[in-house]
Amino acid sequence: MATMASLQPAPTIVEQVYKAILDAICDGRLEPGERLTQESVANKLSVSRQPVGQALLLLKQQKFVAEAGRRGLMVAPLDRDFMRSIYELRLGIEPLAAALAARNATAEEIAAGERMIRAGQQAIRDNSIAELIAADMQFHMYIYELSRNRLFVELMGELWNHLRRAMREVLQHRDYRKTIWVEHEQILRAIADRDGEAAVALVRAHLQHAAVNVQVALPMAAT
Repeated sequence: MATMASLQPAPTIVEQVYKAILDAICDGRLEPGERLTQESVANKLSVSRQPVGQALLLLKQQKFVAEAGRRGLMVAPLDRDFMRSIYELRLGIEPLAAALAARNATAEEIAAGERMIRAGQQAIRDNSIAELIAADMQFHMYIYELSRNRLFVELMGELWNHLRRAMREVLQHRDYRKTIWVEHEQILRAIADRDGEAAVALVRAHLQHAAVNVQVALPMAAT
């Protein structure tokens, strides 16, 4: 029995519908303000209305979907006040995660980080915003994982889906794409050198730069 591999449960229909809608919102295929009805989504995904209703309720709770008055639901607008709150939270969590990463990271994990840096640099050359967003999310989730704090991973995993939306706007600026990956490489170097203080300072500066760029790129909250 010890040699048998554990089986992972297949995603439920609700989970599949949730992921399909979430990815469409984060990728920009469903635009801010676009109306969503159970019927239209169910027809698009070839499923019944019940799992769509459950998925939309969860997305509403997570602020990806919002009320649209009598029109039902819509894709939530990008809100820079909400994003500012996320970056304030990140400034509390990520410097600590980087300090713990500098303490915990193995040589094998550092090598994995170096491959992520190369992937990000390749995405810049490919001029692929989708690949840049994916690589950016992967790098930051990697830092949380190196911290060995499961709560960081779980909490930030959900919030990064909101950041995926904002990054589509921020990464329209080509020069900033290069800056992001220069800063990522510096952070990884500090972690590899076991220099927790440098890792903390670099992550804090990285997040402060990102927060400013998000505030510039996104609209004010509606009043």
